[in-house]
Parts: sequence; C-alpha cells; structure tokens
Amino acid sequence: MAVPSNPDKDNMFDQQVTFLYSRDLDRSAAFYGETLGLGLVLDQGACRIFQTSPDGFLGVCRCSEQRPVSPDGVIVTLVTADVDGWYQRLEAKGVEFDTAPAANEKFNIYHCFLSDPDGHQIEIQSFLDPAWPEPT
Repeated sequence: MAVPSNPDKDNMFDQQVTFLYSRDLDRSAAFYGETLGLGLVLDQGACRIFQTSPDGFLGVCRCSEQRPVSPDGVIVTLVTADVDGWYQRLEAKGVEFDTAPAANEKFNIYHCFLSDPDGHQIEIQSFLDPAWPEPT
C-alpha cells in the first residue's frame, strides 16, 4: 500500500506515545533521560514520558501483574538522518549495540540496534527512500 503524498490532516492524530513497561523504573528512566538524552516532559509517578521528536513521545512505566515487561515483538524506532553520529555518541557513553550501523537494501534503510535495560529493542534508523516524509 502506497503512502499518500498529501495525507489528509483530518485523518491524522496530533501526537504519538509508545509505552514500555519496566522492572526498574528509575534505571530505565536514567537510560532514556541521561544515556539517550531524551527530555522528560511528564512524570506521573509510575510512568515517565520522554519526548523523542516534536510530536513523538515514549512513556516508560513501572510494570505490574496487569502490565508485565514484554519486549518480545516490540521495536522502538528512532528516526534520524545521523545514525552514525548517534551510534558514536551512545557507544562513547558505554552503550553496547546489538548491531553496528548498516544498510538494509530490502527496506531501503540505514540502521543499527541496541536494547534498553529491560530488553526492549531500539532501532536507530534513517529512511533512504525519498518517499519517506521529511520531519516537520
């Protein structure tokens, strides 16, 4: 299915939040806030919400029986034109990567993977396809 060249703004949401659950909220909040350098926009006690882009957010919440840590099948993708720069900055902070930056011809992207303290996969990615919309 092709991406519309001019999406109808009435059929789009204003913002997006992805929530992940953590066994140790303080440890995970330090990873996203200090290691990745994301700004904390809201501390709700059991959840902390960080800003990933002008309209994108990542919530990290204390897990519970109803909301256990479940990183299987979850990938948080952070899109940037500077994959190599992020790789170098985070590696200098001691972050261990699952993969080094590499081109993926099948999806026409350039990316690398790391994991957060609870095992959630994080992909740092650049779209190489000119059809991908530019950031606002």
